[in-house]
Amino acid sequence: MSNTSKREQLIQAALTLFCEKGFHAVGTDAIAQHSGVTKKTMYHHFKSKDELILAVLRYYDERFRNDFMRAVEGKAETPRERLLAVFDVAEKWFAKDNFYGCLFVAAAGEYPEPDTPIRHTCKEFKGLMQKYIEGLATQAGAESPEQLASHLLLLLEGAITLAQIHASPQTASQAKEAAKVLIQDAIKR
Repeated sequence: MSNTSKREQLIQAALTLFCEKGFHAVGTDAIAQHSGVTKKTMYHHFKSKDELILAVLRYYDERFRNDFMRAVEGKAETPRERLLAVFDVAEKWFAKDNFYGCLFVAAAGEYPEPDTPIRHTCKEFKGLMQKYIEGLATQAGAESPEQLASHLLLLLEGAITLAQIHASPQTASQAKEAAKVLIQDAIKR
């Protein structure tokens, strides 16, 4: 097996374990065992657990955001419709058996120090999600795209949290109803 595939094995195993159990609860022994890779090999690819966490967050970010945006784009034709489709795609995500909430919120909660690479990666992900929604709001003709994106992201984040706590995918459709009002107010045409 190539170095790349062992590295990816480690990232995928760590991602699964971090989602299910949290970051602090999962040790390097468990990651090595779950990945089928020795600890020596793990430390060849990642100098520390924090470095592995960063790699997992970046790996997840790239896949999650791309999949999410593709799903939104495929679900609706116009930018205005896509602003609402964000919540439809979220509901589908919430209904998955392996939905554990937002990995970045979990990471930020377990690593609360404000000026660390893990925290910066979490902020970056949330910022990129907001920029995506802001781009849709701009294309849809919102008077204040930044403000609309901020409000919609708040609704989405609330829906994610409540879906996780209550194991209820329907929080997305509740957030979508509130989003309709915000969008109607922000886009006058």
